[in-house]
Amino acid sequence: MKKPTLPKASRARVVIERVSPEIDGGRFPVKRIVGEEVIVEADVFVDGHDQLSCLLLHRPVGAKIWDEVPMIATNNDRWRASFFAAALGRHEYTVLAWVDRFLTWRHDLARRKEAEDIVVALQIGTALLDAAAKLAGGDDGRHLKDQAAKLRAAATPEVGQAMAQDESLAILMAKHGERLFVSEYDRVLEVVVDTKRARFSAWYELFPRSCRTGVAAHGSFADVIKRLPQIAAMGFDVLYLPPIHPIGRTFRKGPNNSLTASPDDLGSPWAIGAAEGGHREILTELGTAKDFRQLVTEARALGLEVALDIAFQCAPDHPYVTQHPEWFRHRPDGSIQYAENPPKKYQDIYPFDFESENCDALWLELKGVVDHWIGEGVRIFRVDNPHTKPFPFWEWLINSIKVKYPETIFLAEAFTRPKIMHRLAKLGFTQSYTYFTWRNTQQELTEYFTELAQHDSREYFRPNLWPNTPDILPEFLQHGGRPAFLLRVALAATLGANYGIYGPAYELLEHTALKPGGEEYLDSEKFQIRNWELDRPDNLRDFISRLNHIRRNNPALQSDWSLRFHAIDNPVMLCYSKTDDDVTMVMVANLDPHNVQSGWIELPLTELGMPEDSPYQAHDLLTDERYLWQGTRNFVSLNPHASPVHILLLRRYLRSERDFDYFL
Repeated sequence: MKKPTLPKASRARVVIERVSPEIDGGRFPVKRIVGEEVIVEADVFVDGHDQLSCLLLHRPVGAKIWDEVPMIATNNDRWRASFFAAALGRHEYTVLAWVDRFLTWRHDLARRKEAEDIVVALQIGTALLDAAAKLAGGDDGRHLKDQAAKLRAAATPEVGQAMAQDESLAILMAKHGERLFVSEYDRVLEVVVDTKRARFSAWYELFPRSCRTGVAAHGSFADVIKRLPQIAAMGFDVLYLPPIHPIGRTFRKGPNNSLTASPDDLGSPWAIGAAEGGHREILTELGTAKDFRQLVTEARALGLEVALDIAFQCAPDHPYVTQHPEWFRHRPDGSIQYAENPPKKYQDIYPFDFESENCDALWLELKGVVDHWIGEGVRIFRVDNPHTKPFPFWEWLINSIKVKYPETIFLAEAFTRPKIMHRLAKLGFTQSYTYFTWRNTQQELTEYFTELAQHDSREYFRPNLWPNTPDILPEFLQHGGRPAFLLRVALAATLGANYGIYGPAYELLEHTALKPGGEEYLDSEKFQIRNWELDRPDNLRDFISRLNHIRRNNPALQSDWSLRFHAIDNPVMLCYSKTDDDVTMVMVANLDPHNVQSGWIELPLTELGMPEDSPYQAHDLLTDERYLWQGTRNFVSLNPHASPVHILLLRRYLRSERDFDYFL
């Protein structure tokens, strides 16, 4: 009978599993910003009672040498360590562990009672030190050799036993001790490191063509430049422009998305391409490439980054249509298939066919479009409808761009099903639109934002909150009056570290829908120029400026992960907090835009770093009002017509050496 073949036994006995953060088994990277801590945990254990050493390894992708960080055991065989994402780009990390013969020896030695047992154990230990000394060499080697000699010369076994517990010896052995039969985690994980603006930003969207001044028929980049100081003064740091390219004439849409346009109608900027050019060209009325570069330069000087819309679709007049007809789908009669979402028809838009036989050339051309605008100074892109293009395309394009330009930010405008939105975020989109626009009740907001802030998906999904867009005028804004506008922008700015507004329409309380029950604006700026009276007395500029000023001066509002919701006994009110180090911000909102609402809030003061047995001050940074509170339960009343939201900075009560009472 043939002797059975046994599998080759491994002497690496340590098990490493459940490493976090890890997305889909390491298929996708997690996300951080420069300087942010990456906390890594893993379950690490071994058979028997041996002691372990465990290391977190990390390095920039492409580097040859790993940086090592000792991991610390917490509880139940869970180990933890961290590193700081020091540079833009991709970094990788993994975990390795081994049975540490020195730690096992030292642990057992400390428990021995009989002198004879201690003497034998010391002999074993000195052999370990001698072996490590040979590996170390230099000063460390000599020091280890000296320690071994001291152990051998110990006056009594008990003295040697005590000497072996010296922490400096343990440090040297951790550095130079032989690592036998090391277990390595079976995959290398990655983290994408972005700029701070990826985590914290305030976006302002406007249509350049409506920025006209004087008697001009059409706004230009020069007119936008004149608006930059005002937008910067409001505290925004991203200026987002819809497509700036030539607009198609065939099947051009008229005002209010009408199918018939007059010769003077301008059409939708998203119907990209005409005889003058396509995605790399600029609409003549807006100015030249030089003018655009001037806009980017002057915006940056004011702390603003220009974000450009990327819409990969074509008007029937786009040069691609005649130059590359194979990039489009064709109907049975040979004509190109226009975009449809039955029963809606978009005859002014031709979608690309990403399943065409020549799709490789299409991919390269579209990446070339992004490369072109990066060459013009753009580093932020809002991508229109990315969920209607193949997932592999976006992963390839974004990763290809960020290899050379790791500071680039991509915002996914994908109001679609959750799993699709999350897949896009995993594939590389830096930020994502959310369902905030339609979450209005206490329960809706609490459930949704608890998911965004506390679920594992926060490792890759960065929300960007918009109370309105040129496509979406929510019902809440249509009927809630001025208080609704105050409320929703305040919620967006404090629930999320990234938020944006479709600017002029929001500032001026634009609330009339095209038709009852719909969410499209009447006289939408997507199809015509609007004359915005930005200095109208009822504008929200001061309120929005105040919000952005508060955000910039309070780091607690500059990230999402600390968000927590708190009990309040009124179902049409909302209470939540954010913290940063020892600073606590508490927000209370009246979700009813029509009536005064009040309630008792319950704050877990110990969790928030506040005293439970002494008074503290709640300073409303919006109104500058100050309230003296004590204990976990406090009363709040909000009139939506005055201010529907409290943004409270909690200050501890202190007593000075000179017996002055004050709050810190």
